[in-house]
Amino acid sequence: MAIIEIKVPDIGDFKDVAVIELLVKPGDTVKAEQSLLTVESDKASMEIPSSHAGVVKELKVALGDKVSEGSLVLMLEVAGEASVSNQAPAPVQQALAATETAVTPVPATVATVPVASGPVEVRVPDIGDFKDVAVIEVMVKVGDTVKAEQSLITVESDKASMEIPSSAAGVIQELKVKLGDKVNMGDLLAVLQGSAAAAPQASAAAAGASPSSASNAAPVQVEQAQAATGSVAVAATAVAVPAHNPTTPPLGLPHASPSVRKFARELGVPLNEVKGTGLKGRITDHDVQAFTRSVMSGAVQTQAAQANAKPAATGNNGAGLGLIPWPVVDFTKFGPTERKELSRIKKISGANLLRNAIMIPAVTNHDDCDITDLEAFRVSTNKENEKSGVKVTMLAFLIKACVAALKKYPEFNSSLDGDALIYKQYYHIGFAADTPNGLMVPVIKDADKKGIFQISTEMGELAKKARDGKLGPAEMTGASFTISSLGGIGGRYFTPIINAPEVAILGVCRSTMEPIWDGKAFQPRLMLPLSLTWDHRVIDGAAAARFNVYLGQILGDFRRVLL
Repeated sequence: MAIIEIKVPDIGDFKDVAVIELLVKPGDTVKAEQSLLTVESDKASMEIPSSHAGVVKELKVALGDKVSEGSLVLMLEVAGEASVSNQAPAPVQQALAATETAVTPVPATVATVPVASGPVEVRVPDIGDFKDVAVIEVMVKVGDTVKAEQSLITVESDKASMEIPSSAAGVIQELKVKLGDKVNMGDLLAVLQGSAAAAPQASAAAAGASPSSASNAAPVQVEQAQAATGSVAVAATAVAVPAHNPTTPPLGLPHASPSVRKFARELGVPLNEVKGTGLKGRITDHDVQAFTRSVMSGAVQTQAAQANAKPAATGNNGAGLGLIPWPVVDFTKFGPTERKELSRIKKISGANLLRNAIMIPAVTNHDDCDITDLEAFRVSTNKENEKSGVKVTMLAFLIKACVAALKKYPEFNSSLDGDALIYKQYYHIGFAADTPNGLMVPVIKDADKKGIFQISTEMGELAKKARDGKLGPAEMTGASFTISSLGGIGGRYFTPIINAPEVAILGVCRSTMEPIWDGKAFQPRLMLPLSLTWDHRVIDGAAAARFNVYLGQILGDFRRVLL
């Protein structure tokens, strides 16, 4: 028995390539030409084979290490060897050197397809057996320069949403879709102009063949050199490499080429959860697409989605709070029933509302404010601007009044961050919109910089998008304060739930004409009920009372917003 060193052979003009996968461990018996580890450059990945057969005694590299030609990989115990050179056998070196020019061009063909020149059509790729999925967000516009694999739009099925990337780089000449459109596989999304290399093609054949040929080119040439010199030849198909299996702990990163990794990143697919069907368990583009189809259809949940769902499930049955189990009742014993699944929006908002209601020590102040003069001003303004088509609502005045109150009491425009408060220097006001699919909260960005007419116009557009199910994620995030108005429905007071990480929310109900004592007599005045809910960890009762009083003063005399 003898201990020999196994080093990285000549792998071409590559230096400091990263070790992304270890295929063996100490104690393993390996054959000559069996792959020991996988390295990856910015262009391709390849496997480093063993120059001898034997037992692995010690690994000299770890995941993430950088290696070059001649780097020590491991110590191998071999039989019948007295003293072995540190270098690979000459025939092996000659064969690898001879194939250098054959191996190095392969990554370029793996990563790209022929260069695109002139107009390029970008179409919807295969996203599974889905038809007429809605476009809920358009991320680019005409004139934008996009990179290959940059996301262009977001589509949504009844189970999930996903972003559609560009198959090429260039400048957008035409956009063929808009918010609310229904798209299918093969539909034209955009026309690009440019001379950039196109992105990796989403085909199983390309993904399955190119990476394998890149990683196996060197071992095949080595085998031929050994056969010519009388050495024992080992067929490449006999290489014993553990297949990637997402159900078992991996030795390293998932077995996939750089182009597949990039494709998965763009689609948000966790590669360690994908089952590889390629050679030696390699994950292909087809596997990534199949996983995406399963998630979109609801047949599969990612581990992240499952983890996010667990708190909601625990909260629903009370187990996490030490409560008795939620009652399980067979309602059909009492009469006819009909079961309807909650909409996706209600499932998402329900989990957030449950968390916020439990985690935030919320207190609500109820008050009334006199809006008689403001309502008269609003009505006269609408009459004067009837031809403009813009109808000013009381909610638009409320948004401006809240901005003024937030500036005077900035703790209401803050968020908790551990033991500190984040005071926001912007005023993004969310407003709750009732839609057929459930409650949605569009956001008016930079409300402090907009006038009443602009706020009214934007609010109408966002409310319509919400009802039509066309609101994009960017239009529902970033709020620093929220108003929930039931004025169009009715009611007197209610206790709205704070929309974390905000620290307060204003509830508004329908105004009513009431007799108000002015010191001499009762006068008919239009009174607006206000319900201010606040986080007691950040705000105390005195501050909340002052905020409500100040807000009522502004609504009573809107000239105060100028002070």
